[in-house]
Amino acid sequence: MLRAIEPVAHRARGPDEGEAIVQDEDETSPAAAAVPGTSAEEPGRDGPGGPSRIQRRTRDRRRRRRRILGWSVGGLVAVLLAAGGFGWWLYDHLNGNIRTQDFADQLTDRPPPTGAMNVLLVGSDSRAGDNSAYGRDDGGGQRSDTTILLHVPEGRKTATAVSFPRDLMVNVPGCRTGTGVQRAYFGQFNSAMEVGGVPCVAATVEKLTGARINHQITIDFTGFKKVVDALGGVPMHIDQPIDDKAAHLQLPAGDVNLDGEQALGFVRVRKSLGDGSDIQRIERQQAFLKALIRKVQNENLLTNPAKAYNVMDAATKAITTDSGINTLASLYDFANGLRAVPVDDIRFTTTPITSYAPDPNRVALRQPEARQLFTELRDGAPAPEPAATATGSIGTNPGTAGR
Repeated sequence: MLRAIEPVAHRARGPDEGEAIVQDEDETSPAAAAVPGTSAEEPGRDGPGGPSRIQRRTRDRRRRRRRILGWSVGGLVAVLLAAGGFGWWLYDHLNGNIRTQDFADQLTDRPPPTGAMNVLLVGSDSRAGDNSAYGRDDGGGQRSDTTILLHVPEGRKTATAVSFPRDLMVNVPGCRTGTGVQRAYFGQFNSAMEVGGVPCVAATVEKLTGARINHQITIDFTGFKKVVDALGGVPMHIDQPIDDKAAHLQLPAGDVNLDGEQALGFVRVRKSLGDGSDIQRIERQQAFLKALIRKVQNENLLTNPAKAYNVMDAATKAITTDSGINTLASLYDFANGLRAVPVDDIRFTTTPITSYAPDPNRVALRQPEARQLFTELRDGAPAPEPAATATGSIGTNPGTAGR
């Protein structure tokens, strides 16, 4: 049981108890002022004209502070010098965590560069290694479970995050594979990842939108979980209870703090919520990303070096990037360029879609809204907000095919 702590009144000590306690070096305590010969104006024991007791204490306190300051500065320098090798080891360790996969050298007939920055964000559904708990491996193949193009116009004041449904039917350009080159074909969007990895996804997005991709960041299931756990979870409001065995998720309705496993389940859950479509799952993914960005922005990691290291260690182990942002220094420059964009000025949207007549489990681009959105991504020209998509018009059970 906690007790209220009452302030203790300071009292002046007598000659046998040592010097009086002073509350401020430039202020005479009430007790001292009441004792003749102890005020700043009256002479002390050194006689008329000599320094008073208050003045001597002030002078001694300043000397002690100068000594402490000198020790602190000297100690700080010594610590920095001693930690120099360890600090470099940490930097080198975090740098070594980052995996690299370039894509630009595999792309042809690329859109011209502009002042905008376009970053391809890919969530891989690979079941290899630690990810095997979320389904069978199927020989190590992977598809893009989540694909977002983050478009930051020149000036870096706003941003648009465009999600591509994995069941969207698109023209996939010819891509390199492990055994040669896959010819161009018309198929499901997330098959590009399986055919040619991230470079093929990048080529597909560039051909589809006409926007040049500057960087790519890929993360898998396990890496995603570890980043969320390192942050201490992400707060979310859940509108209804969730019980989904396929997503390994059970959550009550209300305000919850999602740990890594729960967060992964939340962004993957589909069958037990709404109409079971991938489109509604994208909306939940976008809501989680907003909450995650707020969590990161609200964290003052500078005051908690241990947590800062854990977050950086988890993040650098979780991602695969292109060589333009595969070091701590380049990642810092990249992130610093995005800091000016408030989370409320990041617009999350999905490519405008409609039903795909040959297959009710697939979707197609809705025109002219899709062309208008892609024009914005190419030129930075304003585009109208895509009209709301009525999920009932997409098909009987949209987006349920695939993993």
